[in-house]
Amino acid sequence: MAKRPAAEERVFDVIVIGSGAAGLTAALNLAGRFKVAVLAKGDVSAGSTAWAQGGIAAVLDAGDTIDSHVEDTMVAGAGLNHRATVEFVARGASAAIDRLADLGVPFNAGETVSERWHLTREGGHSHRRIVHVDDATGWAVQQALTAAAVANPNISLLPGQVAIDLITHRHTMGERFAPRRCHGVYAYDTHSRHVARLLAPAVVLATGGASRVYTYSTNPDGSTGDGIAMAWRAGCRVSNMEFNQFHPTCLFHPSVKNFLITEAARGEGGHLRLPPSAADQARGALAGERFMHRYDERLELAPRDVVARAIDAEMKRLGLSHVLLDMSQLAPDFVRGHFPTIHARLLELGIDCTVQPIPVVPAAHYSCGGVMVDLAGRTDLDGLWAAGEVTQSGLHGANRLASNSILECLVFGQAVADDIMAHWHDRDRPETRPEIRAGDESRVTDSDEEVVVTHNWDELRRFMWDYVGIVRTDKRLERAAHRVKLLRKEVAEYYGNFRVTPDLIELRNLVTVAELIVRSARRRRESRGLHYTTDYPRTLAEAVDTVLDPALGRD
Repeated sequence: MAKRPAAEERVFDVIVIGSGAAGLTAALNLAGRFKVAVLAKGDVSAGSTAWAQGGIAAVLDAGDTIDSHVEDTMVAGAGLNHRATVEFVARGASAAIDRLADLGVPFNAGETVSERWHLTREGGHSHRRIVHVDDATGWAVQQALTAAAVANPNISLLPGQVAIDLITHRHTMGERFAPRRCHGVYAYDTHSRHVARLLAPAVVLATGGASRVYTYSTNPDGSTGDGIAMAWRAGCRVSNMEFNQFHPTCLFHPSVKNFLITEAARGEGGHLRLPPSAADQARGALAGERFMHRYDERLELAPRDVVARAIDAEMKRLGLSHVLLDMSQLAPDFVRGHFPTIHARLLELGIDCTVQPIPVVPAAHYSCGGVMVDLAGRTDLDGLWAAGEVTQSGLHGANRLASNSILECLVFGQAVADDIMAHWHDRDRPETRPEIRAGDESRVTDSDEEVVVTHNWDELRRFMWDYVGIVRTDKRLERAAHRVKLLRKEVAEYYGNFRVTPDLIELRNLVTVAELIVRSARRRRESRGLHYTTDYPRTLAEAVDTVLDPALGRD
């Protein structure tokens, strides 16, 4: 790491990097015994969790079973899931929902006396098992977790902290052969505009995914793969980075680029249609024919990868800019009651979804790959745990099943906390902690060409969208590999000579993540789940994870 100014050094028992469902779940469970710092890039409540609309999958109905949830997850993941992980998460779902209810999350109540919660159904699920808060479940979960963290005196919420690099044995003073472990994190404080050293015997990565590596994404701007990139630079293996989920139905609108139309809109009966033909328009129709029957017998309830590829194929076949999601056949009161947030937002944009079809396109939505962890959330690096979208836990396989994402955050956030508490006696005490190197800002200057960052940011996202998107080829991946190699060199030179800024930190991480995605995609010589290549359209009999190890260098 190039030398950087260090404004201060702060010491905690545990540092959690990320303030979404995974990070706050871990922090709340640790705060009974330890002093915990929770770092957020921006506002504490501004992460990806708050953007989740659909709900949380859990077996809560007598007609459903854990085995059924497991099988649905395995089918969606194209057999690449780790069954032990899937079973672990599915078994932990009911208790996770109970913990959220205890925190005050107002899940929609059931419609009969025997139903505690209202359960909806989403694509890929064989039963109704999605507990939700209208169509804004993530926001409700985030608010409840944040309120509990704010009220806890052992939790220090630190907004405006942009993590730069994990502090490891490489940053210790005078210990040439120091044991491999994580000691904390270097973070850029957006308020002081300096870099701080934040130290702790236990560090938890809960930084979310990397969908902002693409031009079109449903994620907030901060989803830049920071945790994945930092862990990779610290020596941790990553896995299955080629599996990038594209949500089938992001609103297509000239001024709104990342508004998601939840999976539940199709689960409750919405139809995907083509734009109206001339004949359709002549008879007054606002939408054209349905098309999912050409791709999958499950129609609109097929898994997301199938639906996204079907939409992409129709758009390419007909030269369309979008397709339509039609809910006009559903009762208007039902639409307004089940999807109030979507209905209200669309009305602001001049679309009444009770009578008009919604223009939609696929957009990057979720990273199924990430930092490799075990069932306790342990990474390859001692002192470093991870939970949530930043990880490759084995839950999602080659494609995430709808509404399993917040569930993973809740179950693994708890597991990480449990493991840290169980092994706390193994942690370094303050008196044995090695001295950590400080920075030296005399070697860097203020940038006089911020346009370089902006240009490279835009270029990266564009070629990732064009060459490493929903449908891939060897030639496209080769072009992407060439471009990312040039960008990596340019960004490294820029990073080594100028003071860090949040944009530069994120660009550095995006380039790292883009390279990992491209390398992983080039290694997979088959089509499986979210990775579809026309050069290898068949799925091989044996399902094998793609594992990249920083110790082995680049391909």
